[in-house]
Amino acid sequence: MTITGIQVVSLPVSDQDRAREFYVDVLGMDLLRDAEMGPGMRWVQVAPRGGEATITLVTWFETMPAGSNRGLVLETDDLDGAVERLRGRGLDFPDGIQQQPWGRFVTFTDPDGNGLVLQATTARRPAPR
Repeated sequence: MTITGIQVVSLPVSDQDRAREFYVDVLGMDLLRDAEMGPGMRWVQVAPRGGEATITLVTWFETMPAGSNRGLVLETDDLDGAVERLRGRGLDFPDGIQQQPWGRFVTFTDPDGNGLVLQATTARRPAPR
């Protein structure tokens, strides 16, 4: 068996409407689906434009409380421009842009406190086997 990619990452949120607004209107992701799944349950799925993996904004996993996710890494080909645009939309980057030997990035949180990283796009290299 060969795993060929990541399709969906579930991100725990408390309010799907508020989370949808943040990920679509603030971060600029595409809304792929917002549909009823059953009584009191919705499937809200977003994705970065041109990205392969998607995010579903979930409220139904008791073992995943809203705001408990840390380290979801998003990429941009213009970190400085993205930070400027997002600051204009009210997003705060308390530590500013950071530089490490592997690249540049900023950290921030969504409205529920999920920890996100926005990094400058890096070349993808296969891991040594």
